[in-house]
Amino acid sequence: MIATMPDAMAIRPILTADQPILRERTKRVSSFDPSLHRLLDDMLETMRDAPGVGLAANQVGVPLQVAIIEVDNRITELVNPRIVRTGGEQLDWEGCLSIPGYVAETGRFAKVTVKARDRHGREFRVKGEELFARALQHEIDHLNGVLYIDHLESLEELVRVSEHDEVTEETAAGI
Repeated sequence: MIATMPDAMAIRPILTADQPILRERTKRVSSFDPSLHRLLDDMLETMRDAPGVGLAANQVGVPLQVAIIEVDNRITELVNPRIVRTGGEQLDWEGCLSIPGYVAETGRFAKVTVKARDRHGREFRVKGEELFARALQHEIDHLNGVLYIDHLESLEELVRVSEHDEVTEETAAGI
């Protein structure tokens, strides 16, 4: 008897800001099946390879409400997420895997609570502060067709990563 190996995870191409799918609202997930699990697994591998701290499904060409975040060695998979509570304000450097090589100081809520489902369809809530709150907002924006540059008054606020001293490793990597 020959044992078959499960399909290996795949690194998917990350779309850049000029791709129309990044400006469209994604669709709710209704089927929590192996294809969703494969998408989440591929997204994790793709995000880590980039490297980044977050990735939305539409960034890899899939118009579904699915995102993944890894902050402080904690992986958070979000299916059909929505922000249900916000608080405070923060201003910090932010980048994006779909806008490589650039960052900008971007205002976000300091704290957020998000309601979502996991890969099996179970509902949960997660609270985020600082970088995790920023990543949650960034990825949910993606799922609504919004890029972080839409929060800027002008694209002139973008700074090339190579020209900026205060850029952290997470910010340079992109959210």
